[in-house]
Amino acid sequence: MTEKPEMTEKREPRGSSQLLIDVGPLLVFFVVNFFAPVPQALKIFVATGAFMVAMIAAMIYSAIKFRHISPLLWFSGVMVVLLGGITIWLHDEMFIKMKPTFYYLLVAAILAFGLFTGKPLLKRVLGSSYPGLDAEGWRKLTRNWALFFAFMAIVNEAVWRNSSTDFWIGFKLWGVLPLTFLFALANIPMLLKHGLNSEDAAPAEPGPVE
Repeated sequence: MTEKPEMTEKREPRGSSQLLIDVGPLLVFFVVNFFAPVPQALKIFVATGAFMVAMIAAMIYSAIKFRHISPLLWFSGVMVVLLGGITIWLHDEMFIKMKPTFYYLLVAAILAFGLFTGKPLLKRVLGSSYPGLDAEGWRKLTRNWALFFAFMAIVNEAVWRNSSTDFWIGFKLWGVLPLTFLFALANIPMLLKHGLNSEDAAPAEPGPVE
């Protein structure tokens, strides 16, 4: 009798699991900042600590349930822990506010590099989410997301440098999330023209929402 091989194949997060991994830590950050029973000046630092814990939990959840942690989730997690730790250590909220800018710029640069070198980097990350999409569709999707993330880096800098901490946190939840999901939906007509199998597709944004 032959033994059944152990299942070690990695799977991609879908649906509620993807939302939990991508958006869960941000929601924790938002809720703790507004409801933590500490003086107003200390809330951002308590929320940053909660954000760090939630991000690590999301990575562990991904590793256990899907047998891998995506490169972008790794980067986001490391940035949250590193800049969050500096924020708490130096008691300076500037570092956690700049974290989304670094993330957006890196993702935009990686996508732009793949676009100019002809390497389908985005396809390696989201291939299972966009079945049937042809090469031109992947090229356009990569271009669109690169421009979007570059734009979001500029927006994050403009918001945190010219508004209060509470407004910046609120914008991350009520501004960044809707903008990201609306942008993903806006790409669907183009994707359908380039072979996207709409019945099997599970549209997703490339990486955690920052």
